[in-house]
Amino acid sequence: QVQLVESGGGLVQPGGSLRLSCSASGFILNYHALAWFRQAPGREREFVGTIAWSHGLTDYADSVKGRFTIFQDNDKNTMYLQMNTLEPEDTAVYYCAAKPGTWAIDVKRYTYWGQGTQVTVSS
Repeated sequence: QVQLVESGGGLVQPGGSLRLSCSASGFILNYHALAWFRQAPGREREFVGTIAWSHGLTDYADSVKGRFTIFQDNDKNTMYLQMNTLEPEDTAVYYCAAKPGTWAIDVKRYTYWGQGTQVTVSS
């Protein structure tokens, strides 16, 4: 059974940092791309970044480049999203997603989803 479980969300002040985790199980990670998406109230779910698990290559949305970093722990089958210099505009529910094959930025291409974790950036 495929499972993606996010954790690490919370309340942080502008300029602060937060690290999200996505624990994956039930599928072969090397044959998949994993990604982070986010959805703010009243807005569509948007791409944040992605990683090709087999070789660790990453790609990011322009809005988070230079501030967010995705990395993996192969022993723990866990993907992380390190978020630095957070802004109020980063407030959203963050979702972990996975798809077979190469990475994509289109939300419709992703097969598996986690339940989401809330990130709130506010003073």
